[in-house]
Amino acid sequence: MSLEEPERPATADDVGVTEGGLDYDALEDLVSEHVIDRESHVNAEGLVIRPDAVQDTLSALKEEAGFDHCSAVTAQEYEDRYESIYHLKKFDDPTQQLSVVVPTNKDEPVSESAEPVFRTADWHEREAYDLVGIEYDDHPDLRRILLPETWQGHPMGKDYNQNQPQVVTLREHVNPLAEDHSAGEDSDTMFVNIGPHHPATHGVLHVKTVLDGEQIVDLDPDIGYLHRNEEQMCEQSTYRHQIMPYPDRWDYTPGGILNEWAYARAAESMADIEVPEYAQVLRTMSAELTRIAAHMLALGTFGLDVYGDFNAIFMYAVRDREAVQNILEDLTGQRLMFNYFRLGGVAWDIPEPREEFFEKTREFLDGLPEYIEEYHNLITENEIFQLRCIDTGVLPPEVAKNYGATGPVLRGSGVDYDLRRDDPYGYYDELDWDVVTEDGCDNYSRVLVRMREVEESAKIIRQCVDLLEDWPEDDREIQANVPRTLRPEAGKEVYEAVEGAKGELGIYMRSDGTDKPARFKIRSPCFSNLQTLPEMSEGEYIPDMVASLGSLDIVLGEVDR
Repeated sequence: MSLEEPERPATADDVGVTEGGLDYDALEDLVSEHVIDRESHVNAEGLVIRPDAVQDTLSALKEEAGFDHCSAVTAQEYEDRYESIYHLKKFDDPTQQLSVVVPTNKDEPVSESAEPVFRTADWHEREAYDLVGIEYDDHPDLRRILLPETWQGHPMGKDYNQNQPQVVTLREHVNPLAEDHSAGEDSDTMFVNIGPHHPATHGVLHVKTVLDGEQIVDLDPDIGYLHRNEEQMCEQSTYRHQIMPYPDRWDYTPGGILNEWAYARAAESMADIEVPEYAQVLRTMSAELTRIAAHMLALGTFGLDVYGDFNAIFMYAVRDREAVQNILEDLTGQRLMFNYFRLGGVAWDIPEPREEFFEKTREFLDGLPEYIEEYHNLITENEIFQLRCIDTGVLPPEVAKNYGATGPVLRGSGVDYDLRRDDPYGYYDELDWDVVTEDGCDNYSRVLVRMREVEESAKIIRQCVDLLEDWPEDDREIQANVPRTLRPEAGKEVYEAVEGAKGELGIYMRSDGTDKPARFKIRSPCFSNLQTLPEMSEGEYIPDMVASLGSLDIVLGEVDR
C-alpha cells in the first residue's frame, strides 16, 4: 500500500500557471480552436480570437483558468478593422492578466457579446457601441449609454462628422407619457423618474424606476448628462505634459491624486520609467491623504442621503475633510485639481519648513481616532441608521464580482481584493497596513469599510511621514530623468490600474509612435459599481434605493468621463 499523498486534482488556478507566472502557451492551447493570432502587450499577452467565439473563449478562461474578473472592455478603430479588447484578471491574483482581442471587419463591425459570461460587459459594450460603433450579438440591451438615442453617428469613429446636425424631430423622442409595462402587461405599475436633478442622485443621474405598489420591480440608471469625452481629449494631448492635468477632473471629490497615479502608472510602464524611491513615498503619502478626504465626503453625503437633512454628520465629515485639504494644499498648492504627479515622480518635495508640515500632518493623525469614535457614536450606533442600512442594498460577493465591482463596494461584500496589496505599486508593499473587508454585503457594511479604511490610510501616512522625516537630504530625488518628449514604440499597448478611492481605476493606452496616444481608455470604478444598483434595489423601496445609491459613492464626472 502506497503511503504517498494522493495527487491533488487540478483547479482553475492551476491552468496556465507556472512558478514563473502565467504560461500563455497553455492558455492559448485551452482555447486554441478560437485563436487566430497572438499579441504581446506591455504587461499581458493578447489572444486574438474569432468574433463569433467570444462567449466560448471567455467561459473557458473563466471556468477553467480562473480569470473571473473582466476588468474593462476597450473598443477602438484601425484603418482596416475594429477591435474589442477584454482585459481579464483574477480576483485572487490580479498580477495574472490576459487580454482577449476580438477584431471585426470594417464593413460589418459585429462580434459576440460577453455579457452572458461577465455581467460587467453589459455597460462596457454599450459604451463601445455608442462611441466607436461596434455591435454585439446576443447583447440583452444594446443601445446608447452616454449619448441620446437620437444621436447621429459614433463620436470616436474615424469617419465621424462633427459638423452634422444633431437636432431631430419630436416624434423620434420617447413619449414620456407612454404606459409602462416593465412588470408585465397585466400588472398595475407606476413609472417614476428620479433625477437627473434630484439631490439624492449625487449629480446629473437619471434613475428610471418602475414601482409595483411601493416596491421597485425595475430600475435603469441613465447616465451621460455630464459626458465630455475625456478619453478623446487625452488622445489629443502629449504624454509628457498635457495629459496629467485631466485625471483630476474625473473624480473631483477629491480623487485627483489617485487618478493621476493611474495615468502615471500606465505611462511609466509603457515608457519603461523607473520612479525614485523617495518619490514613491511622497506619492503614497499624498494618495492616502486623498483617500481619507474622499471617504470623508462619502460618509458625509451618505448621512444626508439616509437622514435627509443638513446634519451634524455632514458638517463633521466636511470639517475633517477640510483638515486633509489644508495639508494637501500645503503639499501641492491646490485644494482640488492637484496636478501633483509628474511622469517619473512628483512636482516638488515637502514644503519648507519641513518640520511644520510634518507637525501639522501628525496633529491631524493624532486627532483622527477621536473623530472616528464620534462618527461611530453618530452613525454606526444610531438605531435609525442601522434600520435604514442593515440588510438593505444587499450585494452577494459572486454578484459583485460578476459585475466587476471593486473598492469598498466589493470589500463590503466580503471579497478581499485591493490592488495596493495584490498588485503592488508605490511604496505600499514596504509598509504595515491591512486590507479591510466586511461580510454583511449591505449598505451598513460599505459604510464600515470606508470608516475602517480611513484608519488604515492614517497608519500608512504616519509611516510615510516617519520615512520622509529621516530621509537623507542628499538622496531626496523627486523625479526620474524623463525625456522632454515621449514617443513610445508604435503598436505598444498597456493596461495598468491603481486602487482609487472608489475602486479599481485603470488606463489602457496604445501608441502609434507619436507623442500622443492613439487610444486612451479610462476604466472607471464608479461606472462598473453603478451597474450593481438594479441588483441591490429590486424588491426594495425607493428610500432603500437612495441609501444603496449613496453607499456606492459614485461621482458622475468619473462615471461619464
